[in-house]
Amino acid sequence: MAPSITKVALDTSPIENGEHKPSTITLEGSTLLADSHPFLTEVPANIIATPASNILVSSPDDHKLGNVITTGSFVGFESDEASSRHVVSIGKLEGIRFMSIFRFKVWWTTHWTGITGLDLEHETQLLVLENDPVISRPYVLILPIVEGPFRASLQPGPDHQVDVCVESGSTQVVGSSFRAVLYVDSGDDPFDLVRDAMKAVRVHLGTFRLLDEKDPPRVVDKFGWCTWDAFYLKVHPQGVWEGVEGLASGGCPPGFVLIDDGWQSICHDDDPITDQEGMNRTAAGEQMPCRLIKFEENYKFRDYKSPKGERSKGMGAFIRDLKNEFKSVEFVYVWHALLGYWGGIRPNVPGLPESKVIEPKLSKGLQMTMEDLAVDKIVNNRVGLVTPELAGEMYEGLHARLESVGIDGVKVDVIHLLEMLCEEYGGRVDLAKQYYKALTESVRKHFKGNGVIASMEHCNDFMLLGTETISLGRVGDDFWCTDPNGDPNGTFWLQGCHMVHCAYNSLWMGNFIHPDWDMFQSTHPCAEFHAASRAISGGPIYVSDCVGQHNFPLLKKIVLPDGTLLRCQYYALPTRDRLFDDPLHDGKTMLKIWNLNKYTGVIGAFNCQGGGWDRQARANRSASEYSHPVSCLTNPKDVEWSKGKTPISIKGVVIFAVYLLKAKQLKLLKLTEDIELALNSFDYELLIISPVKVLPEKLIQFAPIGLVNMLNSGGAVESLVLEDEKDSVKVGIRGTGELKAFASEKPKSCKIDGEEVAFNYEQCLITTDVPWNGSTSGLSEIEYLF
Repeated sequence: MAPSITKVALDTSPIENGEHKPSTITLEGSTLLADSHPFLTEVPANIIATPASNILVSSPDDHKLGNVITTGSFVGFESDEASSRHVVSIGKLEGIRFMSIFRFKVWWTTHWTGITGLDLEHETQLLVLENDPVISRPYVLILPIVEGPFRASLQPGPDHQVDVCVESGSTQVVGSSFRAVLYVDSGDDPFDLVRDAMKAVRVHLGTFRLLDEKDPPRVVDKFGWCTWDAFYLKVHPQGVWEGVEGLASGGCPPGFVLIDDGWQSICHDDDPITDQEGMNRTAAGEQMPCRLIKFEENYKFRDYKSPKGERSKGMGAFIRDLKNEFKSVEFVYVWHALLGYWGGIRPNVPGLPESKVIEPKLSKGLQMTMEDLAVDKIVNNRVGLVTPELAGEMYEGLHARLESVGIDGVKVDVIHLLEMLCEEYGGRVDLAKQYYKALTESVRKHFKGNGVIASMEHCNDFMLLGTETISLGRVGDDFWCTDPNGDPNGTFWLQGCHMVHCAYNSLWMGNFIHPDWDMFQSTHPCAEFHAASRAISGGPIYVSDCVGQHNFPLLKKIVLPDGTLLRCQYYALPTRDRLFDDPLHDGKTMLKIWNLNKYTGVIGAFNCQGGGWDRQARANRSASEYSHPVSCLTNPKDVEWSKGKTPISIKGVVIFAVYLLKAKQLKLLKLTEDIELALNSFDYELLIISPVKVLPEKLIQFAPIGLVNMLNSGGAVESLVLEDEKDSVKVGIRGTGELKAFASEKPKSCKIDGEEVAFNYEQCLITTDVPWNGSTSGLSEIEYLF
């Protein structure tokens, strides 16, 4: 039987809020065309392309998506034999530059480029072909999705072919006829192209919700501290207390604390179950064969005794004491794996749902990924899988306990394990649906529907099936302080890899989940490099500093005195001119990312050259020959001003005030006027780009820059009002420090919250010191009178 290509259990009706335009993707003979331009040739006869408008239907909930443009086509194929795994060519790709996102580890994806089908990597999740404005060829997106119980990915084929791999993950689930394993579309704007495609797939599948339909948890606006690099598995209440205390006393109070792995009750199968659960399992990797043996916290947290009273003890007492003592701490999250723990649930333990120990099976695609200690440990020691019918019972037991002791949310890790365990459970799609449904229901019940950070989740199964309510997730591999494989240069080149993972993955994942760029350590040799990227990422910012080891001058560039952040309005993405380049190991490309604040744009330039994916080694490797100074050009047009929920209108803007944060220089540029940047290895520059406005009566030009003591300077500007009749400009500022603004004339006076203050005017820059006003909003009103 052919897998279903329509949504199940949804009230369907013709799309009312979409644009039914003719498909831009057509199959003519053996050629796939985009707006009549060939992009794949020698397409086999069994390939089928169906205009999206012929398939898409809407549900009552889809009106929240806004306009759904259906100019793409769904692509499938017919096979002579039914199988659980098909690898089929969809045509030859030659001579067109592409960017892609592929799984380099089981859990993590990254950016990859090339010009032919042979250059593709296995387990490719997204493929974008470059446009050619000379011949008017548009950008083309090829997006593997799910159909019925099957899931698709792309991979290289022989003779420059692009192959689609369609697999169920279970030999018991077979199929031969497919109509929608790929969604293919084209457009003139690569960002809009990806966004619109995700909307179309959202309507088609009805199995997830886009980020635009959800709100991320409030931890994204709080400075955070994670216990992982500070303690690893040895985390304990006294250490958590001292960690929070140290940050607060240094003027960087965390609003969010994440207690990572090490708090749960675990043991190996051959360990006796005692009151000292997992006591000796504290070495790196030693915890991975362990299984969960109870929902309650382990002895370290269970034995906590509150100084507030003899009868007050355990995790609940500790969380209460922590929040009462440190008023900035509003949220405490804890870590757990999707299946309970790395090794799942131990069978035959009273009080836990029944589990079965299963040997994970890696698909052929996963066998092409990088060797990974976690995968090796899990495969060798197998996984205690709770049957999908009891997954809800597992999450209820775990989350109800956590909620009862004051935990506000969870970091759910080791997510992409189900595909290795699905042989007896209807295949990867059905098993994933059941688990994600149970997780979603539990999170809605116990953690306000969005109290989750998803991690180790980089695969289209999760994005398409697991994001109905989850709205925050990691978009990069772990922050590695040093190279786990022992390369001393990894202290540096791995940081560039991390940044590139996060920036390019966000182009795909940012449609489903708010991008989280992971923790870093403020004392790391590349700490400022990381801090600058986090500051403009638009996501949460949290560190994993060891207790008492902090770089407070750096932290105070990202954290306000109340533990909040100056967060961008959108999430950072690579600039358009960097999508198809290699910022890791071509020796010449600078990573450039852009984002938007309320009134300013920001460009971040980072020299990440020095290492990355090695196709022959099937691993990330140092490429020190490329680690040297590089340069690039940038201009105000690199900011995508019209994107996001709060776009910035630049209609009528002639000049932009561009402030180089590290160089401390102001440039006045037209929209397409370039400035050259040159950076040493693992160095950065941030450019605050502010559209210049005019007071018409006196023709005075003005543009706020922001608090230049903060890395996301422009994020401090909360309001901007030009009052021509009063010859004044009022700027609402959140935060404290050195405020700069461009003005073509020196103001007569400057007031902060109605009180006249001293200011400096030099080279068209007004500089004012803004004190912390201590209000709940943290806002100060600065008025310039001309």
